Amino acid sequence: MNHRMGFKRLGRKASHRKSLYRNMISSLIKHERIRTTITKAKEVRRKAEKIITRAKTDSVNNRRIVSKDIQDKAILAKLFVEIGPRYAERPGGYTRILKLGKRKSDSTEMAFLELVDRKIVVKEKKKKKEKSTGA
Repeated sequence: MNHRMGFKRLGRKASHRKSLYRNMISSLIKHERIRTTITKAKEVRRKAEKIITRAKTDSVNNRRIVSKDIQDKAILAKLFVEIGPRYAERPGGYTRILKLGKRKSDSTEMAFLELVDRKIVVKEKKKKKEKSTGA
């Protein structure tokens, strides 16, 4: 039995797993939505929720703690300027996992990991010019 196991190892060494978490959290903050496997999404969500909780109060100490995991300055600025204040009144639950079904190649369950109140940018389609007939 596997009682009291703190996390999933994901078949990786500790350094590779830590790097995976950092990259996925950075992508989540940058794009506000990522597509990944359900197992990875559940593990990344644990780390991302803690980072967003830190970002709710913008202080030098919190920026230093979060900058250990997020090294990109632009993403760090977005986290503390946009995302942190957006969730200031929310006591937790900043992310959601939407199941997508199985991946075609290896039948792994896939999911979207996204921020709850993310801004949706809708791209408008270009209208086709109608040909005018000279009648």
